[in-house]
Amino acid sequence: MSGPPGHPALHHPSFLVGAGLTLVLALAALLSLVWSPYPPAEIDIPAKLRPPGMAHWLGTDSLGRDIASQLLVGSQNAIVVGVLAVAIGLAAGVLLGCWASARRGAVEELVMRLSDFTFAFPALLSAIMLGAILGPGLLTGILAIGIFNIPVFARITRGAANAVWSREYVLAARAAGFGPWRITLDHVLPNIASVLIVQATISFATAILAEAALSYLGLGTQPPQPSWGRMLNEAQNQLFQAPLLAVYPGLAIALSVLGLNLLGDGLRDLLDPRLVRSR
Repeated sequence: MSGPPGHPALHHPSFLVGAGLTLVLALAALLSLVWSPYPPAEIDIPAKLRPPGMAHWLGTDSLGRDIASQLLVGSQNAIVVGVLAVAIGLAAGVLLGCWASARRGAVEELVMRLSDFTFAFPALLSAIMLGAILGPGLLTGILAIGIFNIPVFARITRGAANAVWSREYVLAARAAGFGPWRITLDHVLPNIASVLIVQATISFATAILAEAALSYLGLGTQPPQPSWGRMLNEAQNQLFQAPLLAVYPGLAIALSVLGLNLLGDGLRDLLDPRLVRSR
């Protein structure tokens, strides 16, 4: 039985919920570029730890800073880190994965072993090492998360590309005299693009979570720039006196990660040709 008319995306709950939550994150970041209720770093000691009200919609922290303003501006960091870290992993990982798949043999083995080696240094450990060299900060977090994403994309690209290289149209292109990189650009990349899009979405969510963790530990975004992870760190000192200080940034992180993961799941279903044909 056929479903209701319209684009399949309009009838996919995971995609719709994920797209909605991701859109809220993007709109919050865009809004914070031009407006916020208060300057996010403005300290007002007499107004510290105020509950939500008309003056401060979500209340204030222990230094009198407006929570709503910090959450809005903090969304910028989440998106900047996510976009740049995923871009680093996507660019380097896809290049290495395509190279391994096109050359096979010793090249493929070398790329995979390098990926295994990189996996031994998770984002947190990489951030500690980079922090010792560059100092803690937003750049350190971006580089650490981006480097961790490289083997993820390399492995996924290599696996998906290997499947494409065995297809008849690729064998025909090789018989026609086309080189490995020409075949990769004309046939391999277009056919694995959907896999990479889904992985990029999921890696975006992981990057937001990793940035929050690094900022919580003091290795990511530094004061006075707002960060959801650092807001959690600062809230732990007032956990019993003002528990909402931890709830707000925690909820922002959870909803952002949930939205991107649901969006990735929805895109995976919508872009899978086997599922498309079955509709």
